[in-house]
Amino acid sequence: MVPGEENQLVPKEAPLDHTSDKSLLDANFEPGKKNFLHLTDKDGEQPQILLEDSSTGDDSVHDKFIGPLPREGSVGSTSDYVSQSYSYSSILNKSETGYVGLVNQAMTCYLNSLLQTLFMTPEFRNALYKWEFEESEEDPVMSIPYQLQRLFVLLQTSKKRAIETTDVTRSFGWDSSEAWQQHDVQELCRVMFDALEQKWKQTEQADLINELYQGKLKDYVRCLECGYEGWRIDTYLDIPLVIRPYGSSQAFASVEEALHAFIQPEILDGPNQYFCERCKKKCDARKGLRFLHFPYLLTLQLKRFDFDYTTMHRIKLNDRMTFPEELDMSTFIDVEDEKSPQTESCTDSGAENEGSCHSDQMSNDFSNDDGVDEGICLENNSGTEKISKPGLEKNSLIYELFSVMVHSGSAAGGHYYACIKSFSDEQWYSFNDQHVSRITQEDIKKTHGGASGSRGYYSSAFASSTNAYMLMYRLKDPARNAKFLEVDEYPEHIKNLVQRERELEEQEKRQREIERNTCKIKLFCLHPVKQIMMENKLEVHKDKTLKEAVEMAYKMMDLEEVIPMDCCRLVKYDEFHDYLERSYEGEEDTPMGLLLGGVKSTYMFDLLLETRRPDQVFQSYKPGEVMVKVHVVDLKAESVAAPITVRAYLNQTVTEFKQLISKAIHLPAETMRIVLERCYNDLRLLTVPSKTLKAEGFFRSNKVFVESSETVDHQMAFTDSHLWKLLDRHANTIRLFVLLPEQSPGSYSKRTAYQKAGGDSGNVDDDCERVKGPAGSLKSVEAILEESTEKLKSLSLQQQQQQEGDNGDSSKSTETSDFENIESPVNERDSSASVDNRELEQHIPTSDPENFQSEERSDSDVNNDRSTSSVDSDILSSSHSSDTLCNADNAQIPLANGLDSHSITSSRRTKANEGKKETWDTAEEDSGTDSEYDESGKSRGEIQYMYFKAEPYAADEGSGEGHKWLMVHVDKRITLAAFKQHLEPFVGVLSSHFKVFRVYASNQEFESVRLNETLSSFSDDNKITIRLGRALKKGEYRVKVYQLLVNEQEPCKFLLDAVFAKGMTVRQSKEELIPQLREQCGLELSIDRFRLRKKTWKNPGTVFLDYHIYEEDINISSNWEVFLEVLDGVEKMKSMSQLAVLSRRWRPSEMKLDPFQEVVLESSSVDELREKLCEISGIPLEDVEFAKGRGTFPCDISVLDIHQDLDWNPKVSTLNVWPLYICDDGAVIFYRDKTEELMELTEEQRNELMKKESSRLQKTGHRVTYSPRKEKALKIYLDGAPNKDLTQD
Repeated sequence: MVPGEENQLVPKEAPLDHTSDKSLLDANFEPGKKNFLHLTDKDGEQPQILLEDSSTGDDSVHDKFIGPLPREGSVGSTSDYVSQSYSYSSILNKSETGYVGLVNQAMTCYLNSLLQTLFMTPEFRNALYKWEFEESEEDPVMSIPYQLQRLFVLLQTSKKRAIETTDVTRSFGWDSSEAWQQHDVQELCRVMFDALEQKWKQTEQADLINELYQGKLKDYVRCLECGYEGWRIDTYLDIPLVIRPYGSSQAFASVEEALHAFIQPEILDGPNQYFCERCKKKCDARKGLRFLHFPYLLTLQLKRFDFDYTTMHRIKLNDRMTFPEELDMSTFIDVEDEKSPQTESCTDSGAENEGSCHSDQMSNDFSNDDGVDEGICLENNSGTEKISKPGLEKNSLIYELFSVMVHSGSAAGGHYYACIKSFSDEQWYSFNDQHVSRITQEDIKKTHGGASGSRGYYSSAFASSTNAYMLMYRLKDPARNAKFLEVDEYPEHIKNLVQRERELEEQEKRQREIERNTCKIKLFCLHPVKQIMMENKLEVHKDKTLKEAVEMAYKMMDLEEVIPMDCCRLVKYDEFHDYLERSYEGEEDTPMGLLLGGVKSTYMFDLLLETRRPDQVFQSYKPGEVMVKVHVVDLKAESVAAPITVRAYLNQTVTEFKQLISKAIHLPAETMRIVLERCYNDLRLLTVPSKTLKAEGFFRSNKVFVESSETVDHQMAFTDSHLWKLLDRHANTIRLFVLLPEQSPGSYSKRTAYQKAGGDSGNVDDDCERVKGPAGSLKSVEAILEESTEKLKSLSLQQQQQQEGDNGDSSKSTETSDFENIESPVNERDSSASVDNRELEQHIPTSDPENFQSEERSDSDVNNDRSTSSVDSDILSSSHSSDTLCNADNAQIPLANGLDSHSITSSRRTKANEGKKETWDTAEEDSGTDSEYDESGKSRGEIQYMYFKAEPYAADEGSGEGHKWLMVHVDKRITLAAFKQHLEPFVGVLSSHFKVFRVYASNQEFESVRLNETLSSFSDDNKITIRLGRALKKGEYRVKVYQLLVNEQEPCKFLLDAVFAKGMTVRQSKEELIPQLREQCGLELSIDRFRLRKKTWKNPGTVFLDYHIYEEDINISSNWEVFLEVLDGVEKMKSMSQLAVLSRRWRPSEMKLDPFQEVVLESSSVDELREKLCEISGIPLEDVEFAKGRGTFPCDISVLDIHQDLDWNPKVSTLNVWPLYICDDGAVIFYRDKTEELMELTEEQRNELMKKESSRLQKTGHRVTYSPRKEKALKIYLDGAPNKDLTQD
């Protein structure tokens, strides 16, 4: 050991001589400071733990480990336990105790504790070894006794520190999920013993569990008047002992006290009197339990888990309860004559209640009412056990403690471990999962529970949570006490099993040795034919040569039929930087361990299986070289060639690098310009000839662009040059595939023009008709696109004339366009070029409102458009007045209420601007809503040079008849608005009349709506779908409209998508809905015969009044949903102070519910509600009872439950308080006549009604009854994995 000093970068270390007599101060230890000890190897040997000498005093025992490990997070006195110090190899090597631990699968500590206890029980282990497995009769994997045998053999012979229990749990029929379920160790003990008994039927071990663990007791009732006693014999496998009596704050001090309380009789008197068969009347009686026979192995369960009826939660009792090392049970045995004249035996129920004690003191811990608690799933579970006649215990009943199963934690969860005494050396050990260590009697006493000192009533709250839960005692009987079988005493089949397990362990050890000497590294290979990069993992032994590794990689990549093996080699490769680090010439016979730097868990590099053609020669890659991918740029053709790989050194100058490239690509070095792309959008022109590549920023792998033409472009500043623009475009251009709408633009335009009212569409119809060929067949996409361009050109001129005439100076507004104004395709330099192969690359000039018509219109025009707009539909409806492709007329359109469009605009604007200075068009930026028509915030002069090129693309088959695809190359810095403008001639309508959907994986589509955002989130080969339908403008929201049908089986029916605008009144939105409802849904409604109301999930809410304004009175958001409710009569809701509830009468005498009726209240008074219900039903006011419905509308409930399950007639005076909390419209109220009697049903009628109600409620998505989730029962499946029981949670 060497001490190290604190606060030094390099600590000074001086070896300590353990034989020296120096004091710590003389050995350079500093007082008052931290002194560090460094444990090192001595003469190449690892430190070892010194085994405890037999003469060691008791002081050393506190250095031993007991209790839960810190990782278990146990709550308790951490000072009680001190962690063991382990050697370096302690994790792999067997514990110094000689015992083997068990690996905790996840939460299987309870299983490990019981298995170790059974293993350390000589009688159980020996009996298990004597049982022989017949492989012909059963699958060894599913045989519980055989897997226990294997586990015990491994625990006895394995050299590992800990072994797995997965084979045992698999034989239980458990899957991996069971490892995450923590169960009670006593419950596991009972269930496992039952399973073993079933497996051992008709074998020598058939009665083993009963012989070792089963005791008998008598459950009796004695009449205190005549002395008559009725009794029955019960059997038990364990005795449950109460920690604290019910209702008491004081716990029993010891196990002996709890045992006396267990057999203490109780007096049945008063209302609990016993009916005596002899007296023929109820009499006072004494009821109790008597032990008749104690088992050889006595199991005591300390019932530390209880239920607190104050908090209604499970709790753990941590009170102190002592238990002796030797327990005398003779004081608890029954000495009365079992067949006295006044005693009669009841039916022997021992077989029925096997393994449980029936007593009122037991709180039904062992109820056998159903198969779930029993824990065994059997096809046939019949058969009874013969109960031997109870007799007196003749022998001594002294029991010695040998196992304490400890629980650390709370009632919600915790950790189990076992303290077990070995009968071989009488030494106690702690078996804590994989850790096994020696402990002493003092450590056992620490598991009694409680705390030092008395804290009165609250002692349990302050006690340690680590305490004994289950105790196992063995009867001290020299004639029966067995010792563990020696190796030479093993049955032959166990000897064979031991040999097999040893061979398997040796094989695993050899395999681990191979694994430890195997290099595992990523392997890449560019397929010489398919030209795709393949990836795999090369696992090669460190002693294999490079030549052998090449052969393995060659076969792994399936290149046998593609290329000869001598055309392949392995090179060092950096996949992240795509960099070839070095090649291994002349090292074919070098071991891979040396080449790769040893066997490592991970490598900082990869390997590449490089290939060549037979006529080529491999290039030598030397360490220190950098790889450069050179792209040749042709300014005239505006093309960038595929890369050529060149290797250079970082200390080379730019001049030397130019000469190197000149030789590789045969271009003159004198006129060569080299541009380094250091990262995305970072282009650096190499201008200093003497500068080194390292100084210029070269790294392992680099990309450069080379241009060597003699043009004036050389004299221009780099950022203004044609080269920079071409490279900038190359770096930012992506390829997209755009699916155009199925309907042709021509026919779409014609239908729109035909639907317009009051417009002169004759010429437009002719234009649209020309798109069609004979018999209505569609023309080619080229012809359609060209004609669409002409229409756009014509429409642009018409709109310009209209706006100049109607709006005057408003066209010169300083507001920017709704779109980023990229120059229209109709103004291209080459207007005769085909539209499908056009390229837009111009700088956009400064905006001139006199010469260019912006998409933005004046406030009045925008409002006119919105107030009369049809909404999101694949076919534009007749309400569009100015945005439709084939309509150039701007006439006012009459609306349903007789008002013209301008009057509606004026009305809505007045309401929207009350108390505000700004309009709703300009205030949207601060609203935080997800508007689809955001402004770009840039003037036309600020628009950057953007690239766009589109051409027809032949998509795969199956894309649908009539679908057309475009392959678009576009600068991803372009905004969505500009991108849509470029697509206008291809779609055939204005950008405001189609929507862009991005197609994700699994063909999921999401609409792209933010027009001022760029396409930077898109990547190469993304797919886009174009759908016809008006896109949203600033301040508009897409709204889903559902019809509310309160008395239908499905009360929520989707109708259509609509568009509501900020500042619009509810009445105006209803006016716009009327024609859409007529055309799309076939609903003919007048404006006063339906209402709109809030929709929350499926629940109807606030009724919207006609004068309400969106965003002022009603909060609105994107993807909003509303209910449309058709009214039976005139609207009763006139004010926000009113309350509309939905009432439904329950008729108990008929077992049925009436339809819903709406009740409109003027206040939240309960008395008013009663009066309204009295008015609509005719029930006398004093007999009206009501209850609020539960759950989601329509609050369905079974007619079998409604009469008693609802909270009828709540004692409140207003509706807006607990337990009603009715503060908004749409609440469901059930009401009834309290004098009406409930119909009496026969069993047959009830079953029939239950079936009908179950069917009805399942159709509506409601359950008939509610069942809280149960804790998962612990089960062991004897016939394999369980069947899926859909009825259980």
